[in-house]
Order: sequence, then structure tokens, then C-alpha cells
Amino acid sequence: MQSPHDPYVRVRGAREHNLKGVDVDIPRDVLAVFTGVSGSGKSSLAFGTIYAEAQRRYFESVAPYARRLIHQVGAPAVGEISGLPPAVSLQQRRSAPTSRSSVGTVTNLSNSLRMLFSRAGTYPPGAERLDSDAFSPNTAAGACPGCHGLGLVHETTEELLVPDPSLSVREGAVAAWPGAWQGKNLRDILDTLGYDVDRPWRELPAAQREWILFTDEQPVVTVHPVRDADRIQRPYQGTYMSARRYVLKTFSDTRSPTLRAKAERFLTSAPCPDCGGSRLRPEALAVTFAGRSIAELAALPLTDLAQLLHGDTETARVLTADLTSRIEPVIELGLGYLSLDRATPTLSAGELQRLRLATQLRSGLFGVVYVLDEPSAGLHPADTEALITVLERLKAAGNSVFVVEHHLEVVRGADWLVDVGPGAGEHGGRVLYSGPVAELASVEESATAAYLFDESPGPVREVRRPRGWLTVGPVTRHNLRGVTAEFPLGAFTAVTGVSGSGKSTLVGELAQRPAGVERLVRVDQKPIGRTPRSNLATYTGLFDVVRKVFAGTEEARARGYGVGRFSFNVSGGRCETCQGEGFVSVELLFLPSTYAPCPDCGGARYNPETLRVTYRGRSIAEVLDLTVESAADFFADIPAAARSLGTLLDVGLGYLRLGQPATELSGGEAQRIKLASELQRGRRGHTLYLLDEPTTGLHPADVEVLTDRLHGLVDAGHTVVVVEHDMTVVAGADWVIDLGPGGGDRGGRIVAAGPPEQVARARGSATAPYLARVMP
Repeated sequence: MQSPHDPYVRVRGAREHNLKGVDVDIPRDVLAVFTGVSGSGKSSLAFGTIYAEAQRRYFESVAPYARRLIHQVGAPAVGEISGLPPAVSLQQRRSAPTSRSSVGTVTNLSNSLRMLFSRAGTYPPGAERLDSDAFSPNTAAGACPGCHGLGLVHETTEELLVPDPSLSVREGAVAAWPGAWQGKNLRDILDTLGYDVDRPWRELPAAQREWILFTDEQPVVTVHPVRDADRIQRPYQGTYMSARRYVLKTFSDTRSPTLRAKAERFLTSAPCPDCGGSRLRPEALAVTFAGRSIAELAALPLTDLAQLLHGDTETARVLTADLTSRIEPVIELGLGYLSLDRATPTLSAGELQRLRLATQLRSGLFGVVYVLDEPSAGLHPADTEALITVLERLKAAGNSVFVVEHHLEVVRGADWLVDVGPGAGEHGGRVLYSGPVAELASVEESATAAYLFDESPGPVREVRRPRGWLTVGPVTRHNLRGVTAEFPLGAFTAVTGVSGSGKSTLVGELAQRPAGVERLVRVDQKPIGRTPRSNLATYTGLFDVVRKVFAGTEEARARGYGVGRFSFNVSGGRCETCQGEGFVSVELLFLPSTYAPCPDCGGARYNPETLRVTYRGRSIAEVLDLTVESAADFFADIPAAARSLGTLLDVGLGYLRLGQPATELSGGEAQRIKLASELQRGRRGHTLYLLDEPTTGLHPADVEVLTDRLHGLVDAGHTVVVVEHDMTVVAGADWVIDLGPGGGDRGGRIVAAGPPEQVARARGSATAPYLARVMP
């Protein structure tokens, strides 16, 4: 029995995912970093074991009903953990983006600003004081009635709704209408109402066209469908809905991203004429502080906002001091270029995580374990130094900070290091070392030690001669003001700069398919799916090959099982309890819902009959449980599967399981899966590849594997452009475009462009000094 004041978190027998009965002791009140190659098991130890156990203990202490759910959610696979304080997790997972979520709502800064306007704002003569809710566009009291607090109004036009007026209504002239029976239903209703659905659209009278597209009437009529010879169709009551009404309703109500995107094609967005896009009622906009409305202050970069906040009454002084102290950690983390009204979906995962980190700094909690997931992701080396300072401050406040991290500067700044490995997946899952950073040097098996203590520069790569240039611009968007950039064709270009300097905006312009590019491939970090139903095998098309293999076995043929039997997305072969997901969603009322293994199939996704069919001694569920590396051996003699698995190995994803749900994959992993599925398609003409921080979440050893693959694409005659913060990758590029010098309004221009050694000497560049350190 450990004493209650044991200064260590002691983990015994951790077996989560690939961990092999791990025992490790980690001191409390330190900055401890978990390292290892991607898939080695460091996240399984930090999040899957330590944080999961802290959360389970919290559930148990909260309410009796929560204890029943523990059995459904499942406790982490660990013998015991002692000395574990309460834990707070800051992961890179994205919550569902919403148009109402912003920097201000994530950090709670909006609440403080609304309180300032409510209590200390300057009101027009005779106006009554408003409650703080009246300054929020997300409440009925504050939202502009014209746009319901969204700031935009959506409208449509005849040209958008009917792109080809030579077609008749029956031929599908109204492109905005739904397909299948619902669209046929609307056409039948029009026919019943007496409209000529067989005349070309342009020949219909203007009044009829106007009514069909824009009416708000919803007449109900009895429709007598034209009978097909083979089936009887009875009359039914049909309700008409104009094309405009259908599109607006779909856009505002649907939960399907596909339907929403389709509806958006038929809409134009414009700032709301009532509030000018500020989202608020006129009464709230009439109140000012420092001569500006709340909408004007929310649109300022945080650095500028902090300078404006000075109070001349006691109330104003207290409230402005509180606001300023909340803004400081956000600026300190290099996010001063963001404004409070910046929508959350437009932020990168790294920016979002650092905003949450800044909020925690102000929370005043102490005695907790903060478990962080790569807080340096998406950070320029200049900002990483500020991050280390912030982590030290969390520790100084009396907390333990456990960080899963690949960035070598963060690793060097740690008090304690836990190195997991030596390899990924089945080749990892052991703690190679736990102790002070310097002593890792003596651990020969460690892939981290080789990079942490080796200061020698990388290999000299001969700079390729471009076979042409691609000119982009002048670009005026976000913080870019008339910027023109030249990208070499047949070369590897790195776009650099501090967070918010305009890198992604500039590269986004390339995505508009400039002249001279036969094929464009944009590989971003968006998830490959939002539910456990989507996985690595389904996304890459590998699952189709595997299902054919199973359907071709003697046993499957004898039972009459076709390819569909082996899909977990359709009824037949799947487990019907979880509908083939392998998980059931557990609702936790006041906490986010979570997924638990299905009680009937135990996560196998299939019913017992399907699982009786085996190929080389494995059922389909066991094959989905193989890692990419094991599957490559298993399917070595099946060319279609071997090619797909080979490209996944090439981008360093050998450790992932074929059936690993998309919800468990990081942004970096999703991006590399997309790259792999692109590589397996074979080459078709000159291709421009655009990648946004492809090394995010990668150990230096994996970065080498990935960059070799990207350079291979260039050697094959293609063009690669990456947005990148990893200076070793930048040093190996043929051309560097450095944006800056700062973020937001202080950035947005090209500071330097040229080969890496030239940019490394550029004056006024925030990147140059860090690039110079790694140049051969």
C-alpha cells in the first residue's frame, strides 16, 4: 500500500492497445514528456491508460447511475495505478464545427467582454441598461432578427436554381430539387396543379417560373401517379414546396454534410442588411466602450484589443483587468493575431488546442494532471519557445504536466522522459526508458535518442533545377494584400512562417487549379470519416478486395454468401445489435457521449454465421484486426491488396489496424492515409501535390520515411508544395517561400523566397535563424 503522499504516479500492468504489461513510475509535479515513433503506444499509455483511469474514478465519484455506465464504457486494461490525481485532457480531436462557435466562445473571453459592455459601456441617452445576454448573437435577447444571429443571409436566383433553361421540368430543369422519388413527387404535384412540365423552362411564362421557384405557398393536392405496368401506385396527398424553400430548409436543417454542401451550391451568401454582418440587434450595437461597439472590438486582433482595454471607473477597471489577464496567455501562445469573432471551424487543430491551454492557465486549478496531445503541432519554432514557458507555468502552479510530443525542443525542455517503443504496433508497447532526459543517450534501442542527441546536420540534397514556374496572384484574401508568389514546377517547395502569417491562404490559391497543372491533389488533415463505421480499409478501397477474397472461399460459396455478406454496412452478415459498428453509443447526460464495445459481438461487427467463414485460418473480423504490416505479409500474393498495403507502409502507417475506426485517427494519420490512397492510383500526367503540415504528429524517424516518399514523387516528375514548420524538411526542399514577418495583420507578405541556404540568411525573417541551425 503506497502512502497517500506518494510523489509518483505508479502504473502496473498496462495492456491497453499494444502495451505489453507495462510498469512505469512517473513523478508528480513535473513536466513529463512521452516519446516514441508513431504507433509505439505512448498515447495508449498517457491517454488510454492514465487519463482514462482518472476519468473512470471521476465517473465513480459522481453519481450512482454513472457507475452502471462504467461497465459499458469499460475500464482501461491496467493492473493498478496509484498516486493518480484528478486529470484534465487537452486533445487535438475536433468537436463538430458550428457556425456559432468562435475564439471568444472557446476561451470564454466573449462572456467577459459582454459583461464589460453590460456594466461599463457607454449607452445612448435615455437607453436602458442591457443584460449581458443582450450582447450575445447566440441568445434570443441579442440575435439580430434578420439573420437569427448568423451575420449572413442566404438567397438564391433563377440562374442558380435552373442552370439549363433548355430542359423541361420533367427533364430536371430545377437542378436544386432532390433526386429520386422526392423530386418526381414535386414534378407530379406541379403537373396536377396544371403547370406544363414538358415545355422547355425558358418557354414558360415569367409568372409561372417565379411561382415554381420562389413561392412560399405550400398547396396540398391529390396526385394520381402515372401507373407503371409492373406496379400499382395509389393516389396520395402531396405538398408542394418551391425550389427556394427546399434549398433554404435543407441548408438550415440537415445534419448531412453532403446534403448541406449540395444546397450551398444553389445559394449566395451576403452580410445581413439589418446588422451589417455583426449578428446583433441595433440596441446592443448602440452601446460603446472606448468609442467602439462590441462587434468592432470582437473583430480586432487580440493584441490590439488588449491595448484598448483601459477603465476609467472602478467597475470598468476591474472588468478590463480581468479581460486583459485572460487575453495574455492567448497572446503568449502566439495566437494574438486571432480575433474573438473568428469562427472555430476556420482554426487548425493546433490553434484550437492552444486556445484551450490558454483557458486552463487562467482556471487556477492545482494538484491535477494535465495530459496534452502534441501541443506543438502546427507551431513555428519561434512559438514553441513560448509554449514551453506556458507548460512550465502550469507546472509552477502546482500541477503535473504529461505531454505526448515529437518536437525535440519540447522534449529537451522536459524534467522527465518516458520513451516507448522500440517500434510501432506489435514492435512497440514497451517502456524503454523512464527518467531524466540526459540519460536516454545510453539507451541503444531508442529511436528518439538517435535524433535527440545527434546534432549533426542532415545529408546534403542537390537542389533541383525547376522546369518552369507557376505564378499565383496577386492574392488579396484574409491577411494577404496583393501577394504574388512563384512556385517552381518539378521541384519540392516548402512554405514557412509563424502561425497566422498566411501560409495556408497562399497555398489555398494553388488549389484553384492554375494553368499548367494537369492534375491537382490536395491532401489535407480533415478526418476520413466521422463515425467508427469509416476506417482505413474502407477509405483506401482495400476492404473491397478483402471481401472478394472471403466471398471466393469454398465455405462462403457453399453457404451462398456473396461479397455483400462480408460488409458491416449492410444487413445480412453484420451484427444487428450495433448495426455493424462494433460499438454502441453510451449517453452520459451531462458529459459527452462515448462509444463502448457492442455487448453482443464484442466489437467484431459481424454475426456468428459470418465469422465461421475463414480465409487462411482467420475470420473477416480477425483480418480487420491485423495491422497494415501483418496484413502485407498475409495478403502478399494478392496484387490488389499488396499494392494498397505497400503504399500505406511507404508513408509510415504500418502500425495501424485495418479496421481502426476513423474516430481514433489523428489529423496527421488521416492525411497520410489520403496520400497513400493517392499514391496507389498510379501516375497520370504531371501532378501538383499540396500538403498542409504533413509531418504533424510524426516522430523524426517517421518524418524521414515520409519526406523520402515525397521527394520520390518529385523525382518522378511531379511538383510538391508543403506548408511546413519542421526545419529539417524545409532544409531539404528545393525552394522556400517564407511569409511573415508576424501573424495576422503583422504578416501576410513574402519575407524571403529562394533556395533554403539563401532564406536561412534572410534578414527580418522569423524562420531564418531556426533554418540556419539545421542547414548542412
